[in-house]
Amino acid sequence: MAHEPRLMRELRNLIETTRVAALGTTQDDGTPFVSMVPFAIESQGRCLAIHVSGLAAHTRHLQSRSQVSLLLMVLETSDNPVHDLPRVTLLGNASVPERDSETWNSCKAACLARFPDVEHMTALGDFRFVAIEVHGARHISGFGSARTVDAEELKQVLGGTQ
Repeated sequence: MAHEPRLMRELRNLIETTRVAALGTTQDDGTPFVSMVPFAIESQGRCLAIHVSGLAAHTRHLQSRSQVSLLLMVLETSDNPVHDLPRVTLLGNASVPERDSETWNSCKAACLARFPDVEHMTALGDFRFVAIEVHGARHISGFGSARTVDAEELKQVLGGTQ
């Protein structure tokens, strides 16, 4: 087995063990908008997948402007200083795949593998899958330990995630 650098391993673990993210989109007037979304990793590591209602403001925003960000972080505990919490801000472009397309099916499979209890929601007409192609990140592994992550490293991290 090939050696995996510590920071890459920590980033992989953060993405694998975090199930919800703060999704950043932009409103029509350019102001930022943040909401919470459950997310999954598509099996080939090509994208992150979310399943959202078309009635939600963030869905309308990302359909108008594809650039999004997702913040994933370790939950705060009373014995861990808040500035030391591992976190990553992922930068990407969102797209809504056509129903029953290859991307739609892979997003659906990823979401249902991670959240099997929401299968009934896939039949609701206002819900859709969104594929987020991640192209960069800012990873903070702890206080004073920040780095920029490029698309190539993200591909390796996401591609090895199940």
